[in-house]
Amino acid sequence: MKDKYISLNNLPIGKKARVKLLTSEGTTRRRMLDLGLISDTVIEALQKSPSGDPVAYYIRGAVIALRSEEAAKILVEAL
Repeated sequence: MKDKYISLNNLPIGKKARVKLLTSEGTTRRRMLDLGLISDTVIEALQKSPSGDPVAYYIRGAVIALRSEEAAKILVEAL
């Protein structure tokens, strides 16, 4: 079942996806949940910073920036 999911850091800019699984642990996991990254939440990759990391994402009416190492631990299903 996890085969159809991609990590959030692989989502192309301008595309949307639905959050399916968080693989992070501890305080990082708590932070992601506090940001609203819960199951079935729609997230959109907006733009990369000039250096390529972090990437801005639109989620629940807010824009958040996540580093690649954080986004890699969020599995999403592309829409």
